Amino acid sequence: MSKRGGFPGGASFGGMNINKLMKEAKKMQADMEKSQEELQEKEFEATVSGGAVSVKVTGGKALKEIKIQKDVVDPDDVEMLEDLILTCVNEALRKVDVAQSESLGKYNIPGLM
Repeated sequence: MSKRGGFPGGASFGGMNINKLMKEAKKMQADMEKSQEELQEKEFEATVSGGAVSVKVTGGKALKEIKIQKDVVDPDDVEMLEDLILTCVNEALRKVDVAQSESLGKYNIPGLM
């Protein structure tokens, strides 16, 4: 009678040990979570128009600070100030995206990013 159930010497698939593969996947997941936590704690800063407007955001894309130089505040040209703020915030968020790609891109998992 033949013995049924399981593979001798541990589960293997295509010459690769399933247990080893699972262990590597868990380690990769822990490394990714650590990288994400480190990114969340970082701050990213952007400035526009020679420092007229500066912003700080976290790696979690939370806006922490906006600084506006007094000489850029013109009640007759609010639209220019709004544009400077938008540009500055978007640049800071772009920096977060770049850092995230660099940090998590090393894992090279299709569909992750």
